[in-house]
Amino acid sequence: MSYLQSIGLYFLMIKDMFRKPTKWSVMRSLILKDIDDLVIGSIGIVAFISFFVGGVVTIQTALNLNNPLIPLHLIGFATRQSIILEFAPTFISIIMAGKVGSFITSSIGTMRVTEQIDALEVMGVNSLNYLIFPKFIALMLYPFVIAIAMFLGISGGLIASVYGGYAPMDVYITGVQLDFIPFHIVYAFLKTLIFAFLLATIPSFHGYYMKGGALEVGKASTTSFVWTSVFIILLNYILTQLLLS
Repeated sequence: MSYLQSIGLYFLMIKDMFRKPTKWSVMRSLILKDIDDLVIGSIGIVAFISFFVGGVVTIQTALNLNNPLIPLHLIGFATRQSIILEFAPTFISIIMAGKVGSFITSSIGTMRVTEQIDALEVMGVNSLNYLIFPKFIALMLYPFVIAIAMFLGISGGLIASVYGGYAPMDVYITGVQLDFIPFHIVYAFLKTLIFAFLLATIPSFHGYYMKGGALEVGKASTTSFVWTSVFIILLNYILTQLLLS
């Protein structure tokens, strides 16, 4: 399949995803299951990574501020900017492309291999709406996960700063509050919503349209991770250029 065909098929999939909706009584249970699998099930790994990466960012910043003329509160400032602007929305999304994206591709791909999708179509169910729309709705809660990542990243930096002896708590908090621009939060969550859409649709596309057997399911999961990461990084550059420059 050529790249142009794939792009066209992707947008047709998105259009058909909203067509002929499944009954709400069925859709509600599908959405709740996907919220549990994709959002709540990811909080643990996101919290662990965010806390310790925040600590590492703080330590590396402190070790590079070796000039006595540079105020220590810049440690908190640099940590806040790094976590809010890039680490939480972008790099957590790339990690989620591996965890959530692979799960979506493998689960839908397995249904394709075992002909469960064909069975849904025979019963008159819009399989795209049945399989992909609940994941799309569930991942609209993804900014909640990113908010946790931001909080824990800055908190991890605070712990590292205080117990590592790099800056006292009040100095670090002063740096976190220094020159705060509320639009940076809007920018981060706007990116997060767009990345959530990519996380829901690109892995679903690779799982839904895959061909072959069990071996191809694994290949489709790898391919979906690569393409999701590529588009996240590409859109990150474009959105940063549009919104912050």
